[in-house]
Amino acid sequence: MTAVLPGHRPGVDSFRRDGMVFDVRDGGPADGEPVVLLHGFPQDSAAWTAVAGELHEAGLRTLAPDQRGYSPSARPSGRSAYRLRELTADVLTLLDEAELGSAHVVGHDWGGIVGWALAAWHPERVRTLTALSVPHPAAMAKAFVSSDQALRSYYMALFQVPVLPERLLLAVGGEPLRRMLLRSDLPPDVAEHYVQRMREPGALSAAIAWYRALPLGARNPVGRVRVPTLHLWSTGDAFLGRTATEQTRQFVDAPYRLEVLEGVTHWIPELAPERVAELVTEHVRAHP
Repeated sequence: MTAVLPGHRPGVDSFRRDGMVFDVRDGGPADGEPVVLLHGFPQDSAAWTAVAGELHEAGLRTLAPDQRGYSPSARPSGRSAYRLRELTADVLTLLDEAELGSAHVVGHDWGGIVGWALAAWHPERVRTLTALSVPHPAAMAKAFVSSDQALRSYYMALFQVPVLPERLLLAVGGEPLRRMLLRSDLPPDVAEHYVQRMREPGALSAAIAWYRALPLGARNPVGRVRVPTLHLWSTGDAFLGRTATEQTRQFVDAPYRLEVLEGVTHWIPELAPERVAELVTEHVRAHP
């Protein structure tokens, strides 16, 4: 898999914030409805390659950044730099750089959490939200005490330990991380791409810092969402269960639609791109 999205053409290929430079893949027709694509852990903008190609064919413009910690020139040290307020501010800066007052936001995994926060805190900048895999954070919190979600999310506690997770995952040239990704059905070339990106200096520590910053956000909860929302969840997801997914509706005060993908594992953008693009296109056109 290549990190260059289909339809790439001159546009917003990077943006700056606080002295950092973020890489961006800007594709599709320049006058198309803008769709921001936010990746998760341990992905990068390449996660959206196939989805973006389908969206371009549908006449939509896509902007897919390598987010904080994933862009080589945007890897600050310390967990406080990865608080959710900082992550959402990065996306707002991208919109400003692209001269967009608002855009449709699509996020997977951690990108979905950023999307939920953007929609709750800055609804004037979000035309629609599409959240893949990850439920609303408040629903996730409830599920921790009412389902098996805490067991599914064991790695989040492990990631709070300094240094050790990086050493474990990157041992023997990243073989443990590679095995983990392959076991969850990612194609070998895609898994290898993510492993090599995480082997870049400081990349895995920066990516794990998103988790380590979670305790710092307790005073800034993600509130209710008041923009049209599409939620995609897959039955084969080993990390995120049904309970939080089904409870998410109560935190959205706007048109809401849940789509369940049968038999797909956590990596929805890579494994079901045609269906994702079809649903996103329908959602965008229903709420321009």
